[in-house]
Amino acid sequence: MPHHILVADDDPHIREIICFALEKAGMKTLAVPDGAAALQAIERHAPDLVVLDIGMPEMDGAGSVPAAAPHIRPAGAVPVRAG
Repeated sequence: MPHHILVADDDPHIREIICFALEKAGMKTLAVPDGAAALQAIERHAPDLVVLDIGMPEMDGAGSVPAAAPHIRPAGAVPVRAG
């Protein structure tokens, strides 16, 4: 069964590249343009992994994490990369 990955980035080209790579690796993706849409998608779809851009309009990735916390399943480790 493929993992479901939510990709949130305001740049459509970046979203496309990330989704392409994940889908090529056998994942199912859902792409959204900002943190507010990511929060809605997390509540509706409960993805296995969320890839967030830090700097987005509406609600950025950093603001999305605390708001999404009640809807995220606990994981053993959460990798974070900025830059």
